[in-house]
Amino acid sequence: MGKENIMSVTRPLYNATANGNVEFTEAEYAEYEASLPQVEVSYQEHLKRTVRAERDVKLAETDWTASTDVTMTAEMTAYRQALRDVPAQAGFPNTIDWPEV
Repeated sequence: MGKENIMSVTRPLYNATANGNVEFTEAEYAEYEASLPQVEVSYQEHLKRTVRAERDVKLAETDWTASTDVTMTAEMTAYRQALRDVPAQAGFPNTIDWPEV
């Protein structure tokens, strides 16, 4: 991913068994830790979809201003453009500076 993994393992982790919880073996910890980069990628993709969906709702709420019988104000034009630019923000998708009308 090109950046430090933000997910980490907090020890101890346990397997639930019929005889109670058993702490992970070193091999299980290694396997779990090896899976974290893929989990992080999946999480980031989910977060991107979630933020884009929220952005799309905000755009839909102002679609009426783009109607042919309504003159869109410069402020609304700038707001809608700022919403479309959300994915280009430096912190996307973890930190969003939501525009306001």
